[in-house]
Amino acid sequence: MQKKELLSILTNKFPSIALPQSCLAALAETTATLTFPKGATVIKEGQYCNQLFFIGAGGLRAYYLKDGKDITDWFAFETEFVCSIRSYFLNVPSEHYIEAIEPTTALVLSKGSIDQLSEKYRAFERLSLQIVTETMLHLQQRIVSLQFETALQKYQNLIAIRPNITQKVSLTHIASYLGITLETLSRIRKKSRI
Repeated sequence: MQKKELLSILTNKFPSIALPQSCLAALAETTATLTFPKGATVIKEGQYCNQLFFIGAGGLRAYYLKDGKDITDWFAFETEFVCSIRSYFLNVPSEHYIEAIEPTTALVLSKGSIDQLSEKYRAFERLSLQIVTETMLHLQQRIVSLQFETALQKYQNLIAIRPNITQKVSLTHIASYLGITLETLSRIRKKSRI
């Protein structure tokens, strides 16, 4: 997947925001396209994350290691963004690992470039705000799910949003993301097939 195609996917994601040609040219100059094989570590705990990844193909997973246990808290697939949020916004070492859960091609935008483009182009500033808003809404829904939904509801809602996630992500990672045990997830899946 070429940079031009990734930039087209990005701009088509937000059709109400028309970026001027000069902004598109500056965006093309300041972004990079990276490809990660399945299992590749994109960001490590302790590393500073000053980049935002826009996924054109594939998928990434963010997770913590707590007492040696792998705890998944975010999945991002085609046309979605991911970064180590605290590291990106607060310029502190990442608490997350981010890894490719399948072969992935992403457009990489540095924080510095995003800040410069937002300062220079009002349309790009609106695009940045839209990205942050989309991420906040997703996080809010995730908090509501973790606090108020049963294990079955969490799984059903995940499948409704991402119908093919079980073909892309291990059940262990899905259970961790949902905040349930693998055994509970297996029971739910078994009942769902009956």
